[in-house]
Amino acid sequence: MRRICAVMIALALLGATPGIATADSTRQQAINAVIARALAQRGVPYAYGGGNAAGPSLGTASVNTPVGAADASLGADPLSSNVAVAGLSPLGSPVVEPRVSRVGFDSSGLVLYAFAGVGIKMPRSSGEQYKVGRKIPPSQALPGDLIFYGPEGSQSVALFVGNGQMAEATDPAVTVSPVRTNGMTPYLTRIIES
Repeated sequence: MRRICAVMIALALLGATPGIATADSTRQQAINAVIARALAQRGVPYAYGGGNAAGPSLGTASVNTPVGAADASLGADPLSSNVAVAGLSPLGSPVVEPRVSRVGFDSSGLVLYAFAGVGIKMPRSSGEQYKVGRKIPPSQALPGDLIFYGPEGSQSVALFVGNGQMAEATDPAVTVSPVRTNGMTPYLTRIIES
């Protein structure tokens, strides 16, 4: 009788193990797809407000930012009358920064695009993205986790790709670089759980 129970338990465990392995495999495939989708955008110009689930989209960039091929194809005019307030001058008057239209990504647009590839709809702003998912201490970071900067993630977001590296849309283009800890929020966010 004991032998029959032991065999039944062993068979039950063998039957359950492939399901666990499949769940882990599916999770890892989704994470790999998110990372690959973000990495495929390396070199795409930075554009504030740019990027959506379909890819790079029209945003803006500083006139001082080098104009890339994407801008030239749109016929962007570096002398455009578009301006953005960049802060206050020493005398307290607004300092304006000339802006031009540009197709590309900003940080939250790149994250939105990367996760859309596996059917996960993310909010558009980094501050809203920070509120989604489970908070993870940096010591437990896994590839696919999101790294945020600024209060409540309001300034920027990057995708942890592993080996101390992150994919990020930053001026002048989407890049992969070492993880910055300066200004980082205390927690990362995990979107894809096992």
